[in-house]
Amino acid sequence: MLIETKSAKRPPLVRRRTPGEKLIAALQELAANKAVLVHHVERNWASITFAGTRHQVEFAFEGEDAVEAGECFIAFLSEHEFAIPGQLVADAAVVEVDHRAQPPRLSVKCELLMLEEG
Repeated sequence: MLIETKSAKRPPLVRRRTPGEKLIAALQELAANKAVLVHHVERNWASITFAGTRHQVEFAFEGEDAVEAGECFIAFLSEHEFAIPGQLVADAAVVEVDHRAQPPRLSVKCELLMLEEG
């Protein structure tokens, strides 16, 4: 006797983005999606009362429109309120800028401290 069974198809697995990846996406949005991610380092961080991660990020803005977006990124980063579920960006600062006129290019390095909420 042959018994046939129908196998249930499983939905494809969807990889969830990490908080660090969500932070990069939020930074890209703040940069009007005109930044190219050059470098990102994420390190665990903790104090007596808080835990989280420290991020060092470098973006390149190439072309006049991108450089203009980069200048706005620099101006608004430190006061920007990030909306990353379960996370609080406690500190965000631009630590280095390299601006070249021809061809128009702006390199921005920033450091951020992201704390776990809860």
